[in-house]
Amino acid sequence: MIKVKLNNREISVEEGTRVLDLVEAKERKNLVVCQVGAQVKELNYKLSEKNDGMTIKLLNLNNAEAGKAYSTTLRYIIAMAFHRIYPEVRIRFSYNISRSIFCQSLTKNFNMSRAVEEISREVKHIIEEDLPIERVTVTIEEATEIYKKFNLDDKIEILKYRPENTVHLYKCGEYYNYLHSYMVPSTGCIHNYTITPYSPGFIIQYPRHDLDANIPEFEEEATYCKTLQRAYDWAESVKAQTVSDINRKIERGEILEFIQMSEAYHNRQLAELGDRIERNDGSVRLIAIAGPSSSGKTTFCNRLRIELISRGINPVTISMDDYYFVKSKISELQGKPIDQLDLEHIDCLDIERFNKDLFDLINGEEVTLPRFNFQLDRREEGKTIRVEQNVPIIIEGIHALNEKLTKSIPKHQKFKIYIAPHTQLNIDNHSPLSLTNARLIRRIVRDMKFRNCSAANTIDMWQSVRNGEFRWIYPNQENVDYVFNSSLGYEMCALKSEAMEALSKISAADPQYLVANRLIKMLKYFRAIDDESIIPCNSLLREFIGGSCFDV
Repeated sequence: MIKVKLNNREISVEEGTRVLDLVEAKERKNLVVCQVGAQVKELNYKLSEKNDGMTIKLLNLNNAEAGKAYSTTLRYIIAMAFHRIYPEVRIRFSYNISRSIFCQSLTKNFNMSRAVEEISREVKHIIEEDLPIERVTVTIEEATEIYKKFNLDDKIEILKYRPENTVHLYKCGEYYNYLHSYMVPSTGCIHNYTITPYSPGFIIQYPRHDLDANIPEFEEEATYCKTLQRAYDWAESVKAQTVSDINRKIERGEILEFIQMSEAYHNRQLAELGDRIERNDGSVRLIAIAGPSSSGKTTFCNRLRIELISRGINPVTISMDDYYFVKSKISELQGKPIDQLDLEHIDCLDIERFNKDLFDLINGEEVTLPRFNFQLDRREEGKTIRVEQNVPIIIEGIHALNEKLTKSIPKHQKFKIYIAPHTQLNIDNHSPLSLTNARLIRRIVRDMKFRNCSAANTIDMWQSVRNGEFRWIYPNQENVDYVFNSSLGYEMCALKSEAMEALSKISAADPQYLVANRLIKMLKYFRAIDDESIIPCNSLLREFIGGSCFDV
């Protein structure tokens, strides 16, 4: 017998007992996965001596890891439905607008619009069957034969880069697949989702852990959607849609060419921005830039400034950080003690002073800018400047796109830019890479190298960072003039070695292991780029790996 702690109660169980067996039938419906010690496990996980003394947490859809397992299982069921009805059709899942998943056909001349209704019915039928989903371990050779049978050639390709000799697959009836995540015990555990036609495929929505396990209302985001489509088209044109595609470029000695193509994609976007701003013939007086953490905003601002200077436009940059109130004032405004302040709130900024300074500068007045001394927590006098007519002012920060911050400037005088990595890269056709994970890996490497901050500390801060993004950045991302896609097709290969080193310092007993293990499982499939000298010194990626010419 082994002893474990469940629901604050110590119980003795026989070795080999499933976690699911410890839960009453009526309670199973709302559960997805569990946490045994510091590790996520499936509810079918069998307890052994190594789990003696551990605490078991049952995770429902209010938990992030459970949400991932739920959405992965939903994709698995949809792929299974396609196999049952259209076994010859190849499909691809990718992250899309309104926090959804997009499914499209890769098989030419397949009429997806007619298929959506049939697939929806089959998905419902599979769920009603409540079929068990069993995790099995097979050899690489066995997995290859299984994938051939199910017309999953893309999964055979990624097996070449798996460091282990065995593979985990999930079996449901006669169907096999693996989507690089944990799964629920049976198809009947999926009870809340939507499938909606969305040309040229369909949108899949599912409960979000941060929305109290509710499905968000679908919001059409035309600007963001165009950016994703453009990223997809580019990846398709340069044959870089999957991890295997990129790895092959390294193996064939084509990585320098691919790096240059990826950088050229950024250059093209910067040229487009320059054209758009220049065409406004001086009417653009304020360029506002915002994006989530680790989007590469600092390097982007430098490169945009150079692009504009090359066109005879000499922008002036103003730091929004210099307009912070002192903490005592923020405490008074928020009615909270200093150690509980929300320092990301827009009201932490002196909006009235900021608007007055912008208004005066745009109208040709001489203005003495403030300079905030964060060490002494006080605002001091900074430099005095005057902005020439037709010269734009650049501002960058979490609130830059918020109209409240720049209310004194007419909308036609503003040019708003949203920046974020929007990769459309997949591990395989059924397993899209998370954009959030990509940004987190960027930040882990940067924090370790330049901020003396461990991967564990970065992971600890990440949820708070994400909360600020959802509150202050994402609501303003659609009403912009341009979305800059800061993703670089080769970046995971360049970040891999240092990211793996940082993540490997997190042990299986650490609370950050859940996230670290997920990132390691993603990174392990990438070939590493060991020669950083082939990455240009003005690359946006240099902001994270070092060696940027803008740091001189």
